Amino acid sequence: MIELAALAAAGFAAVTLFVVVTVMLAALKVVLWIVLLPLRILFAVILLPLLLLKAIIGGVMLLIIGPAIALVVAAAAIAAAAALIVPLLPVIFVAFVVWFLVRASERRQSLITNP
Repeated sequence: MIELAALAAAGFAAVTLFVVVTVMLAALKVVLWIVLLPLRILFAVILLPLLLLKAIIGGVMLLIIGPAIALVVAAAAIAAAAALIVPLLPVIFVAFVVWFLVRASERRQSLITNP
């Protein structure tokens, strides 16, 4: 019974230590965030024109290269579909033959009924 109490105390100590370390790290993160906020704002203002330039260049490149990428993706999709369907062609053929034989062996009802 003493071992169980010792194990519970060790577990409680480990959880308490984890909570204390987590709270300390969260407090450190808040302090660093507040201290570095002016630098973050300064860099955001300085680098905003470069970010806008990057967005404009990226948009133009997308307009130029986008259709080519769409064609490549479409060709890859067709190739993947063919790669999946071609090995199944013998099975599809056998299923078609069985369906055709079953359909042909069924008795047809005529349109004119004899009394």
